[in-house]
Amino acid sequence: MLHARGPIATVYGSNTLKDGEPDYAAARELGRRLAQAGYVVATGGYFGTMEAASRGAKDGGGHVIGVTTSVFDDIRLSANPYLDEEIKFPTLFQRLHHLVTFADAWIALPGGIGTLSEVALTWSLMQVGEVARKPFVVVGPMWSGLLQGFSNNGYVHPHFRGLIRYAEAVPDVLPLLRSDM
Repeated sequence: MLHARGPIATVYGSNTLKDGEPDYAAARELGRRLAQAGYVVATGGYFGTMEAASRGAKDGGGHVIGVTTSVFDDIRLSANPYLDEEIKFPTLFQRLHHLVTFADAWIALPGGIGTLSEVALTWSLMQVGEVARKPFVVVGPMWSGLLQGFSNNGYVHPHFRGLIRYAEAVPDVLPLLRSDM
């Protein structure tokens, strides 16, 4: 889904990062680079990687969409202050489904179980054709072992393994988004 302001890049990653940490700086740099390249940056709308990418996109003059959920209202979790738009869903599943289906590209930075589920759902929906094949880049060494394991185990056909591209670091992401799938 192309936003009126440009293609949408959904950024996945950890919610535990803090300003001053190297991965926070990398997420902020990614957001800035995406915005400067004309992407609308979409995140899960909260803190950690989501805040850093949103903040970086604002630094780069970009537009930021946060996709949040009312599930966290009970614990008074609020959206980060760098959003231009907030889209709120009643369930985590609806939130995740939207982050996957409305994007023109996906980028996964390091993260935990939530990030792994985002990567798995995005990859699976592309595999079965429920979402169109679009650029999907995972960034950093935590993903290289996972991808290598899937490449070597015989359970994932090379065609489907090729749906995900690997970037060692943030500066390597934009060329992979621009390259032909």
